[in-house]
Amino acid sequence: MAEPILYHTDGCHLCDQAAQLLDRLGGGYRRIDIVDSEELVERYGVRIPVVRRPDGAEQGWPFDLAELQRFLEDS
Repeated sequence: MAEPILYHTDGCHLCDQAAQLLDRLGGGYRRIDIVDSEELVERYGVRIPVVRRPDGAEQGWPFDLAELQRFLEDS
């Protein structure tokens, strides 16, 4: 089964907070550092952190634990 993706970059404190929320939910997820792709920097550079569900829906920051849980359950 596909996992959600956390688009992030190193040194982003908001990205660290988003990762902590995902960790608290206990499900698996992939982390993709946008700095590795010019396309991802262009797409997400000012929006990170962004969580993308396997169905392609995206949740951008800000979000709290309850919002993130609802978003991931809606897939």
